[in-house]
Amino acid sequence: MIENTLQRSEAVAAGVFVISTALMLLLAGHLITPTVATVTIGETTVQSGSPGPSIRTVDIAVLTVAAFTSGASAVALFRVDWGASGSATDSPDTRSPDADHDHAPTADLLEARRQEWEETASRLASNERIVYEIMLDADGVLPQSEIVDRTEFSKATVSRTLDTLEAKNLIERKRRGVGNVVILS
Repeated sequence: MIENTLQRSEAVAAGVFVISTALMLLLAGHLITPTVATVTIGETTVQSGSPGPSIRTVDIAVLTVAAFTSGASAVALFRVDWGASGSATDSPDTRSPDADHDHAPTADLLEARRQEWEETASRLASNERIVYEIMLDADGVLPQSEIVDRTEFSKATVSRTLDTLEAKNLIERKRRGVGNVVILS
């Protein structure tokens, strides 16, 4: 029911936005284009460029109202989009603590994952292998600055090596404050 109402309000706001924007553009075009007066006396025709104001007070009022409704409907559409995407984070966590316990990794799973990482390390090139093995020794999570400290490589070499490993989907870099934390994938 709420989703249906939300879709209906989105449709109304979008319709109001389109109509008011079209009206605003039409009146703005009328304002920009000067009126031309043509006077014909006999066979002689005279055209005058701008005999007076090309827009009336009513047109200005309609233009102002159209601009206001266009802006208001755009804000309504913007808020609806943000509300829909942010609603999942606003709801409280209803899972029980026992539900997370069921998905806790077992020792066998961790050992299998570690074996997979070691097999991957054996297939890598020299710099990549060194950095990857340092990550393995740190249980898969290590700040990038620590990798620089634990190797003889420069910051640039470590960064390029991590770029290569990241391109192969073997690691993931997460921004933490000023530096990065590197995580094995």
